[in-house]
This record gives sequence, structure tokens and C-alpha cells, in this order.
Amino acid sequence: MTEPLRIARREIGRHAPPFVIAEMSGNHNQSLDRALEIVEAAARAGAHALKLQTYTADTMTLDLAEGEFFISDPNSLWKGSSLHELYRQAHTPWEWHRPIMRRARELGMIVFSTPFDETAVDFLETLEVPCYKIASFENTDLPLIRKAAATGKPLIVSTGMATLAELDDLVRAAREAGCRDLVLLKCTSTYPATPENSNLLTIPHLRELFDCEVGLSDHTLGIGAAVASVALGATVIEKHFTLRRADGGVDATFSMEPEEMRALVVESERAWQALGRVRYGPSEAERQSMVFRRSLYVAADMQAGDALSRENLRLIRPGYGLAPKYFETVLGKRVNRAVRRGTPLSWDLLA
Repeated sequence: MTEPLRIARREIGRHAPPFVIAEMSGNHNQSLDRALEIVEAAARAGAHALKLQTYTADTMTLDLAEGEFFISDPNSLWKGSSLHELYRQAHTPWEWHRPIMRRARELGMIVFSTPFDETAVDFLETLEVPCYKIASFENTDLPLIRKAAATGKPLIVSTGMATLAELDDLVRAAREAGCRDLVLLKCTSTYPATPENSNLLTIPHLRELFDCEVGLSDHTLGIGAAVASVALGATVIEKHFTLRRADGGVDATFSMEPEEMRALVVESERAWQALGRVRYGPSEAERQSMVFRRSLYVAADMQAGDALSRENLRLIRPGYGLAPKYFETVLGKRVNRAVRRGTPLSWDLLA
């Protein structure tokens, strides 16, 4: 039997509740104190894991503020910034990683990060992270995927924008480099994403195609899409997390607040519990309710030899008499003794 996928002490799979990850990203707003507040709020909300991002502005892009290095899209949350400026504002200083991770572990959370280049993997290895997350925008960076996979640790990869061919490339690269435990997250790389663009039906298709665990990296507002994903087989759910959207920050607009995270943890587990298995007929819990089904009852006092008719026989609750399907069968039959009104009809009453 294949060993279940585990991240640290947590089993990941359809036999366990969904693994809920709170993504801090840049919501610390360049304050370590705020970062630690986010850790504590995520733990109180019941998140199972905290995730960071590990990069610097210089490992992400060039320090230019013109042409393709400047965000001019009027629909972008980050319009008016250069890429370098955006990543400088959003990055988590590497010297913060250790105290953030220490606090998360003290509070019982699993903590790991998304490396954005090979130097970040080397750094995170010194912090003994239990797994790696590859972001959607890096899912075509096969050298990075191979580097993370070669650690032998579980790999979680967001699939935003990736074609089937690109997904096949990344899965092959990860497995050939030594990754045995792979999780693919359905992701829509818009911020925020809309439910209409979420295409959650891709989740079971990913599982079937690549024979691995699947989940959702969700940028929609609220918890509806994430809870729905559980019914389609998602075993991992990742959501951006902040203290208060009103505080602002590079990712605040599409991030979840503590009460929403608490609701997500509770409702995603309820959705998982509700899946159960394929079954028909009354469960043990339902058996006591069967008495409230309809059944055949004598509705008027009868003497021996009287015939059953639509006037003296009714389909009513409770369910102690013959089943409703016998109504037409017994009409015209005669009773073999006196029967009082309110008696459940049974075969032994018939002549």
C-alpha cells in the first residue's frame, strides 16, 4: 500500500480534512511586528499552515521603471509601480523568516515558503522547511522546480496560466528530479479572481491526469469557491490572509480576514465530512425517523367481513402500517375481525 502524503505531521489526502494554508505574502506591510500579528491571527483562526514568499526585488527583476518593467495596465491593482518597486514593497526580508517561522511553529502551525529562485531554495533549506510551494508565475521555471524537487520534500505547485503541455513538463521535471509527493493546485492568476473564471471542474481532471493530490489556490473573494472545491476532491486550500483589508497593502484587496479564515476552516471540514461514501437506504442515524413515513391505516371502525375502501383506508403518518405501494392491492379486501379506527393495516388483518 502506498504511504499517504504527509507534510510535517499532517496527512494530505481525501481521508483527511482539507489542509488550509494562510498565505501571508506582502500583507506584513514591511513591519515584522505586523507579520507576527498575522501569524497569531492565522493560528487563532484555525489555519493549519502559514506560507511565506522568499525573494528579493533583485532576484525577481531589474531595477528599471520603463517599458515592460513598469505596470501601466489600468485594471491592475499595482498600476503606476515598477516591477522592482512592487517586489521591494512586497518582499519578506530574509532575516524575518526565522522569527516568523519560530512563532508559527510555537502556535502549532506548519510553516513553509515559496522560493522564487534557486538561492531562495538554498536559504530555506537552512530553515528546515517541510515542503516547497511553487507559484503560478514560476510553474514554467523548470530549473527552479528541479532544484526544489531534488530536496526530496513534498512539492505544491499552483497551475495558474499553465497549458496541459506545460503542466506535463513541470510534473515530469519534478518527478525526474526526485519529487515523490506532489500537489497541484488549480489556480486562476487574476487578482481578485471571479467565480466565473475559477473552473473548479478542472480539479478532478488534474487528479486523473497526473495521479497526484490536488487542491485550490483561491483568489476569489469569500469562501464559496474554496468550500465547493472540496466536493470536487480538493485536499489543499490556499488563501491570502491579512489582519484587515482596510489596512491596505499589495495583496490586501483579495486577502481573507481572520473571521473569514475561521469560517473557511470550519466549512471546508464540514464539506469534507459531508462527502461520506456512496450509500443508499437509511443510515443508523435515520432509522428512528422512519416512523414518520406514511403507511396504511384503518380510518373508520370496521366489522369482520367489511371491505377496505378509499373511505376507511388512508395513507397517513406514522409508518407502522403496510407500505403505501400496497394501497391499490388491498382495496376491496375484507378484514377478518373487528378493527378499530387508527389501527395500522397488516396482512394478518385480511381475510
